[in-house]
Amino acid sequence: MLLLNFSHPFTEAQREQVRALLGESALFEILHIPTHFSAQQPYLPQVQTLLASLPIPAEALQTTPLLLNLPSFNVIAALLLAELHGRIGYFPPVLRLRPVEGSLPPRYEVAEILNLQAVRDTARAKR
Repeated sequence: MLLLNFSHPFTEAQREQVRALLGESALFEILHIPTHFSAQQPYLPQVQTLLASLPIPAEALQTTPLLLNLPSFNVIAALLLAELHGRIGYFPPVLRLRPVEGSLPPRYEVAEILNLQAVRDTARAKR
């Protein structure tokens, strides 16, 4: 599994939390993708440029199991999901991080993996 990280680098503790959620024997690689956008330019072309810069061939992107750590800015995350869905044909699962209560300095832990495709498929049945 390839974890595409569009946010802050992962700590070793966060890597272990992902491993535990995926299953102890799960193998995954993290690809950190620095994500910095200009508020003065349209976001869609910046998302497209960001995805074009991934060191992954289009075919591998479509055949490799993906897991995403989305950027925290909601509009960029929404565009990224829409663009990726168009390229790979499904919504990849995403990580949800949460603050560790009482930690100083602030730390974050991996709370859960959200299966967006399952959410979408279930919602389709409610149409």
